[in-house]
Amino acid sequence: MPVYKLPEEITFPPPELARKDGLLAFGGDLSEERLITAYSMGIFPWYSEGSPILWWSPDPRLILTPDELKVSKSLRKVINKGIFKVTMDTAFEQVIRNCAGAPREGQGGTWITEEMIEAYIRLHKSGYAHSVESWHEGELVGGLYGIIIGKVFFGESMFSKESNASKVAFVRLVERLKEQGFKLIDCQVTTEHLISLGAREVQRKKFLELLKEALEG
Repeated sequence: MPVYKLPEEITFPPPELARKDGLLAFGGDLSEERLITAYSMGIFPWYSEGSPILWWSPDPRLILTPDELKVSKSLRKVINKGIFKVTMDTAFEQVIRNCAGAPREGQGGTWITEEMIEAYIRLHKSGYAHSVESWHEGELVGGLYGIIIGKVFFGESMFSKESNASKVAFVRLVERLKEQGFKLIDCQVTTEHLISLGAREVQRKKFLELLKEALEG
């Protein structure tokens, strides 16, 4: 499959046309309208400093429905002890910058460039991007951020400076999303961390069907 160069207008090729590795297109910008259009189509940006903006739609896709959340006994004990105070949208920029600086296995740098940080801060100010924070003794020790459109949460990244800090934030987020009637959490690419919490892989076709249903309903 070819990789498509995006035109100036806000448009994307169908995600089904992505390459085997998930790469669909390059170019464009990180404007609010383009990002929201992309997420609504099951597409997200992922690139490194010095690279053009790359747009992806992986197959398979990692997802979690709130009903499928798994919390181990040990993690539930940590939550019940109240070791971490969990908040939402109180330190968005701190969270995204900590995510950018978190070491990743097999990666020498970060895909969360300054351009990405600025774009998602704008999305936060406009009400689309949200953060969840884990605090311990007044210090930010873990968290995550993502995009909300309709009843879908598109997870972007998480970080943890203390054991279980990001997991506790994630569990609290999923519990809150379930209470609010959310139907789908897009985890994008597979990690053992998220699989341990109940996430599972589905084929892109199935993901796009679930995404359409969740955005419409």
